[in-house]
Amino acid sequence: MPHPSLANTSPWNAIAGQYQLRPGTQPGVLGQRPVLGDGRLGQLLQGQRGDAVVRNLGIIFTLCAHAHRRAATMALAAAQGEKPIDDVVSPPAALWLETARDHLRSMALDWPQRLPMTGTTASAPPDLTWLQGCPLPLVARGAPVTTAAALDQLGQLRGWLESHILGQSIAHWRQAHAEPLALADWCQAHAGHLPPARFLHAWQPMASRLHMPARCLRVLHLDPSVQQQQLTELARDMVHQSGFVQQPTWHGQCVENGPWTRLRHGPQPVGMPRSAWWRLSARWLELLALAEAGSMAASASQKGVAMPALIASPALHAGACAANTGTAPLLATGALWLAPGQALAWCEMARGLLLHWVQLDAQGGVLDYRVLAPTEWNFHPQGALAQAVSKLASDDHASATLLAAAFDPCVSCTVFGATVTP
Repeated sequence: MPHPSLANTSPWNAIAGQYQLRPGTQPGVLGQRPVLGDGRLGQLLQGQRGDAVVRNLGIIFTLCAHAHRRAATMALAAAQGEKPIDDVVSPPAALWLETARDHLRSMALDWPQRLPMTGTTASAPPDLTWLQGCPLPLVARGAPVTTAAALDQLGQLRGWLESHILGQSIAHWRQAHAEPLALADWCQAHAGHLPPARFLHAWQPMASRLHMPARCLRVLHLDPSVQQQQLTELARDMVHQSGFVQQPTWHGQCVENGPWTRLRHGPQPVGMPRSAWWRLSARWLELLALAEAGSMAASASQKGVAMPALIASPALHAGACAANTGTAPLLATGALWLAPGQALAWCEMARGLLLHWVQLDAQGGVLDYRVLAPTEWNFHPQGALAQAVSKLASDDHASATLLAAAFDPCVSCTVFGATVTP
């Protein structure tokens, strides 16, 4: 049952669900997504096969739908023992491209709505003039199906970022602005004409003061055997622990799942205080990294040089990472056969690590289906976000709104008592 304060709040009983941040209250986060409740998604998909499952999951989870379609395609293929999975799923470079698009769209459309604003400004349409000439539309007009096509678009994105946004190469920019204060200074200098810099600059003073212990989800691993063991353990929890996919934990601990927890970033010191600024800026930095890496891979391909390790497909049944080289891919993605008709698939996407688990019947139809998304990790009622919100003053709606932007839910999120939805 929903908390009484949310009982009559749409869309609590809808498929999408919602969350509410409650400053100064325990727990600091309330909410859930009913579609993820035990057996609910499996009931919706029961008996469906192949493309119908993939299509319907993209409809149910409209934000980052490309990632859900990718994970579903891999899970279904692995459950049926299809090899290689690369033959049935778009190339990793397509995941890079669509993740870059998701970051860009969030900055353009979501960030303006999560600033503390009042009056007519709050309802004003976002300023999109800075996107003029951008080669990557906010809405995909047909996803690229080849590595070359995806890398070409990423190369165009890099050129636009360097010429129209940064005024220098991404490599030089990243070197000069690696430190948080250097990034803050750049945002201040460009706040007048570049909305993402303006938003980050507006958030920075408050975000740099809001520190939370960072416990990052580390279920993926460079050692294939360790990764397979951990993914198998997580799959068991998804299936056998009631309510797990709505309030997940890892080894009994609440953990974070976002672009700052990527496999390629390596292990983070457990519990180290990290600021909301660290979490917010991770999306901007990853947008640049995706554009730069895509362009570098395209250049290597055009010169006849073998694709670097980070473009090699990690979609292996053994759950290995980038071609088993020990080098983390830019965005990890793959699938693991668990039992006859049963598999787990994953991909690192804009909001974090997404996982799909499926059990098929003898005819290849869905018996059960589970999805474990980043939002459920980050909005756990005992997680880092909830603890931070509960420590705020009850009327500190601005800080709560900023924290919502930092943890970036993929469903509706409100702040109790606030007049503006984050």
